[in-house]
Amino acid sequence: MDRMDELIELIAQFANVDGIQATPIQGMSLVRISHPSEPMHAVHHPALCIVAQGRKRVIAGDRVLNYDATNFLVVSVDTPVIGQVVEATPEAPYLCMKLELDAAEISALLIEVGGVTAAAAEAEPSVAVSPILPELLDAAIRLVRLLERPEDLAVLGPMLKREILYRLLRSDQATKLQQIALAESRLQQVNRAIGWIKLNYRDAFAIETLAAEARMSASALHLHFKAVTAMSPLQYQKQLRLQEARRLMLAEALDAATAGHRVGYDSPSQFSREYARTFGAPPLRDVARLKAGDLQSAG
Repeated sequence: MDRMDELIELIAQFANVDGIQATPIQGMSLVRISHPSEPMHAVHHPALCIVAQGRKRVIAGDRVLNYDATNFLVVSVDTPVIGQVVEATPEAPYLCMKLELDAAEISALLIEVGGVTAAAAEAEPSVAVSPILPELLDAAIRLVRLLERPEDLAVLGPMLKREILYRLLRSDQATKLQQIALAESRLQQVNRAIGWIKLNYRDAFAIETLAAEARMSASALHLHFKAVTAMSPLQYQKQLRLQEARRLMLAEALDAATAGHRVGYDSPSQFSREYARTFGAPPLRDVARLKAGDLQSAG
């Protein structure tokens, strides 16, 4: 059996209904989607995604990336993205393994293997794809196969996750993993700014305030923030506001004016305009469409 066919069989076994399936392996989830999806806005957390079958498109700012069984996706910081499954059928659904990337685990491994490069101090796009490596695929298969042997999870799970991180450190995405771990990298400075925006996204802010939080000059923050997230800090804040407003209308049945005000908009008309520009329809129509389609975002 081809190695990718092995992963297809395993994911299909443990993700037998559409959606994102949590697993007993900490940080690992499995995804199954049987039809092409609408473009869905979400904040993608640091993770590795390996697609076994089907194809997905991710848009981060002005960057468009496609990935399938021939390549893998790495995300290094919380990044607003638009995700869309573009190839999937009931007979051959989109199947994906998603593994969260933990800074502490990467740091511990870096202490042993060394090799931190000068490039790790610079900013680079937070979302990238690379050709799948046989060694990485093999480790991923063995990690998913542990679901067949729950008694081995406690001992072998951490070992296999560590091997996957090691394989990533030996790939052309090594710099991204180093940046996740290094506290003073440009990525982590941007990440501090991201964390501050996430806590204060409802409030207007001056770029100087955000720069002080990131421990950078205002001009450097703007430059590196855009290099990492493909958007400006204000565009990032707007994405968070609109996604939260959408969640409030869907999950808590708030009307558009209330949801917009809750996330920081003083003008209902401005909220409606920016919402329609981002999601392709005014709030009421967009929420009705989402409820009718029962859409969801997946890795």
